[in-house]
Amino acid sequence: MSESEGIADLTKTQIKRFCDENPGIVINATVEGISESNSASNMITDVESGADIFCFAQDQLTRLVEAGALNKLGAKTAETVRSLDTEVAVKAASVGNELYCYPLTADNGYFMYYDKSVVKEEHLGSLEDIIADCEAAGRMFSMECETSAWYVASFFFATGCVSDWTTDTSGSFTSVNDTFNSPEGLIAMKGMEKLVKSSSFLSSSNAADFAAATPSAVVICGTWGSSAAKEALGDNYGVAELPSFTVDGKSYHLGSYSGCKLMGVKPQADATKGAVLQQLALYLTNAECSLERYEAQGWGPANKEAMDNEKVKADAALLAFNAQAPYSVSQGNIHGSWWDIAKLLGTNAREAKTDADLQAGLDAYTASVNALFQMSDEQKNAFSLIGAFSGYNWDTDVPMTEDPAGTWTAEQEFKAGDEFKVRQGASWDVNFGADGVAGGDNIKIEADGTYVVTLVYDSAAGTATLTVTAK
Repeated sequence: MSESEGIADLTKTQIKRFCDENPGIVINATVEGISESNSASNMITDVESGADIFCFAQDQLTRLVEAGALNKLGAKTAETVRSLDTEVAVKAASVGNELYCYPLTADNGYFMYYDKSVVKEEHLGSLEDIIADCEAAGRMFSMECETSAWYVASFFFATGCVSDWTTDTSGSFTSVNDTFNSPEGLIAMKGMEKLVKSSSFLSSSNAADFAAATPSAVVICGTWGSSAAKEALGDNYGVAELPSFTVDGKSYHLGSYSGCKLMGVKPQADATKGAVLQQLALYLTNAECSLERYEAQGWGPANKEAMDNEKVKADAALLAFNAQAPYSVSQGNIHGSWWDIAKLLGTNAREAKTDADLQAGLDAYTASVNALFQMSDEQKNAFSLIGAFSGYNWDTDVPMTEDPAGTWTAEQEFKAGDEFKVRQGASWDVNFGADGVAGGDNIKIEADGTYVVTLVYDSAAGTATLTVTAK
């Protein structure tokens, strides 16, 4: 079973309790804690070897269905899920009118944690005033405007921009309705510019920043940061919806992505095993287990009974998430390369000296998005290195070369501490990390030197043999 990071031990306990409550069922479960994005990538690249039960973010649903990685719920189970979970969560777990998985949470979005001793309550609605409070106190404002498109999009959603992607029945992207490069997009860049050029700006979404050597007074992230924020801030713990920024006298409330985390069951050749797994998934997403995850990690339940719990209803982080909800955009299926393209807009905003520079950043963004639909089959199948090395910051693909036998190689200078992965088609849909694990941990370099990176890829199985050898 593949479960989200930080929750694996609790899941083991819940599975044991399920077996205790069902004496006729014996489950020898291995629970591995990995991120939702890596979990989905692992399943798509190798369904046969993937986990029997796995968790993922809702924007991966279409890809997983097309890959044959999800077993559609039966009519009776689907009826039960629809009765237990919120309408929004059920919709997130559905393709058309069919349910393919179980809602796990309904809190996958972001809002603002802040230090009440620094940020004045009357300033909570103004990005400019909050930045001024942070600068005056010599504290940081953490928001991933240069390292994550997920947060960059906040400024564009504020001005009404969209980036909606369309796929065909095979899951391939066929078009996009993207309005980031527009007059409204230029306003968004001007708003983001105010933050990224501040002396207090830190491109991070880690609530541990509140306890850093130069601590943050603001961290933009989601419910997963609540425990660390509470521990660091104590009585000064504050949570609120995102603020607004002002350009040319008009105010724009920052938007956000929002969505659900879902739990899926892989199709099984053994019908009995498949039925047990479906029963287990239903159990793991029930009110009791949802409340346990809330208590352990602050995860917001999708289960209606759990949501009605007094502690959940009074939770400051979830109240902030709900307050931000009217300004959020449901996260759909997005091209894997878009995340690298869009995050560069934050750096463009920071480096810009004029409005023309901001516009140039938008033009470059559009060119990169359009190029995704002009890639040849050769480019889509090619492998490259991407990471933090040689001055790159996960923003540039370094090509690998394929020999006649189908082996991909690259020779690269690395410094100790450099990290990278190997990916296909300049996208994260197929990527390999340490030990050649699909969607695995970053490959980390221990010593300075020239290294040869070699990849042998089995496209049918979705597996790879990856070696990194000092020259």
